[in-house]
Amino acid sequence: MTYLETTAQFYSEVAQTPQIGLCCVQSSSLQLPELKIPLQMQEMNYGCGTTVRTTELANAPTVLYVGVGGGLEALQFAYFSRRRGAVIAVEPVIAMREAAARNLKLAALENPWFDPDFVEIREGDAFFLPVADASVDVVAQNCLFNIFKPEDLSRALKEAFRVLKPNGCLLMSDPIATSPIPEHLQQDERLRAMCLSGALTYEQYIEHLVNVGFGQIEIRARRPYRLLDRQSYQLKKHLLLESLDTVSYKVSIPKDGPCIFTGKTAIYAGTEPIFDDQAGHQLPRGIPTSVCDKTAAKLAGLFPEDLLITHSTWHYDGGGCC
Repeated sequence: MTYLETTAQFYSEVAQTPQIGLCCVQSSSLQLPELKIPLQMQEMNYGCGTTVRTTELANAPTVLYVGVGGGLEALQFAYFSRRRGAVIAVEPVIAMREAAARNLKLAALENPWFDPDFVEIREGDAFFLPVADASVDVVAQNCLFNIFKPEDLSRALKEAFRVLKPNGCLLMSDPIATSPIPEHLQQDERLRAMCLSGALTYEQYIEHLVNVGFGQIEIRARRPYRLLDRQSYQLKKHLLLESLDTVSYKVSIPKDGPCIFTGKTAIYAGTEPIFDDQAGHQLPRGIPTSVCDKTAAKLAGLFPEDLLITHSTWHYDGGGCC
């Protein structure tokens, strides 16, 4: 049995018998007016963060959700796109598709605005998304891609990139590891299915996104997720996993490299009203300006006595320059 088959079997089991807190969700469900989430959906919320980012959901986008789970985030996406088939949920496990369909019918009873036809559940998987090239505005996945081995992760990201329209975005939430996960844990298929042993480091994760062509990546949240203690997992020292929420845009990669926003700002403290680096960045005196990591590094080398570069907050919500 391959690790993907083990994963499918595992999620077939938890679809039929929900395991509350399976992924130790580190963020509360998005609270929205007139949105009620059935208890069954909450119990099947198998994710490490959230992919429902309101700033990316204006103008009722078409959303492709990979791995439907209990349907919770599909329902939340439908809140912003209230039309037939606006949310396409792709799921390979039949038991999970059936559970999500049941949960969405329950949601319709509790939410007068919601019609189950807003969400179309399709059979398929992350490697063969059943939609045309450049046909959706948003692709989202929560705590799924971390299960994949590196070569399969590249395949899944290439598929997401293929189906996105130009300027569309990939919303992801996955565990990452603060240091490389030892080989003996990586080979444990059950732990991989449980989102505990397949996580990449932050640097590896971002590299995969850039390698498939995403030109701008924004870190929305980064927080502690789980601890793999040395006693239980046969480690030399404890290994912390973190939850990482990202938004990656299908835009061209600039000649000088991708724009990766981690919450850094640049602050000009010189004597002029505005600092202009003659490369497209203007910094008003004394006012923090969000910049990508690439620009932060460049500015740090210019007049260091007059420019302060702040550390990454790992919570960036837009509005910066590159």
